[in-house]
Amino acid sequence: MEQANFTPIRLGMVGGGTGAFIGQVHRYAARLDRAYELIAGALSSRPDVALSSGAALGLAPDRCYTDFTEMARAEAAREDGIEAVAIVTPNHMHFAPAKAFLEAGIHVICDKPMTAHLHEAEELTRIAQSSGAKFLLTQTYSGYPLVRQARQMVAEGKLGAIRLVQVEYAQDWLARPADPDNKQAAWRSDPARSGRGGAIADIGTHAYHLARYITGLPVTQIAAQLNTFVPGRLVDDHAQATLRFEGGAMGTLWASQVAVGSENGLKIRIVGEDASLEWQQENPNQMAYARLGEARQIITRGGSDVRIPPGHPEGYLEAFATLYTDFARAIRGQSGADALLPQLPDGLEGMQFIDACLRSSDNDGAWVTMA
Repeated sequence: MEQANFTPIRLGMVGGGTGAFIGQVHRYAARLDRAYELIAGALSSRPDVALSSGAALGLAPDRCYTDFTEMARAEAAREDGIEAVAIVTPNHMHFAPAKAFLEAGIHVICDKPMTAHLHEAEELTRIAQSSGAKFLLTQTYSGYPLVRQARQMVAEGKLGAIRLVQVEYAQDWLARPADPDNKQAAWRSDPARSGRGGAIADIGTHAYHLARYITGLPVTQIAAQLNTFVPGRLVDDHAQATLRFEGGAMGTLWASQVAVGSENGLKIRIVGEDASLEWQQENPNQMAYARLGEARQIITRGGSDVRIPPGHPEGYLEAFATLYTDFARAIRGQSGADALLPQLPDGLEGMQFIDACLRSSDNDGAWVTMA
């Protein structure tokens, strides 16, 4: 990935103040290829934290806001106002800021899932389509080089017709009741802030998007069982689903945050009539490729569109940065820059996936049709 060869995008941020993990990740990603300059922020819902966080990041005092609505209005009115905003808040605070900035004509970069509720995603889609501003959903794993290569190989027919898709995302960090002081666990376990979906929304959407992104196959029906193993938890912490893809392929999806012994185990296997692919996030620079009747091959990250030479691993932060840089190129009007990016339709479909899993599980795992 080459450094950006254009004037950096003027970037704002909502959320991501002092102590926020994902805000720092977004800032690293925005800086890595010099494609953005962070110049404004409403970094916390607490005014004192918003102002102190902005000062700590070197933002000008008049660009440190305590309210995102005021930030959208003020920045849209400035000749040097922000061109894009990153929304790095808990799920329930995605819709309102995204709406405010899209209506102001400012491009939006938003964490997944798109919103906390399906009806919000539907409304946000209408708003974005009428605003003319672009929308990026940070489905991080679509930025890994080998994920993009897998997508290309499937599209080129190197696996033949797809028959089976197995994807899983296993973690164990919520295997016990969450520490009340753990902010990351607290909001994810609170349906008022996360939405009704727990593990299925937090990591299940990553697994679902990875399957859709690589195969390109629409999902027509889902049968899901969502479970809550930790007593007192108000959202699911474990999910298993069976997927029917358009064209006849079948899939399984497992997402768990109580899988003891798993750290960040995102894995996918795609089986076609001629060959198969296997990739896992914890070893992201290698992918297994096996053709029927031939020796299994290990494909390594390489090619020209990489930041560092093969043999030097690229991972999570670089994948995040790939999405940011591709989006910056799309904003600057470079042809084809957004072809591989997760955008509005992906965000809406992710919410439809959560909704379908909840409907199915509420009906004892019955097959349901995607919205």
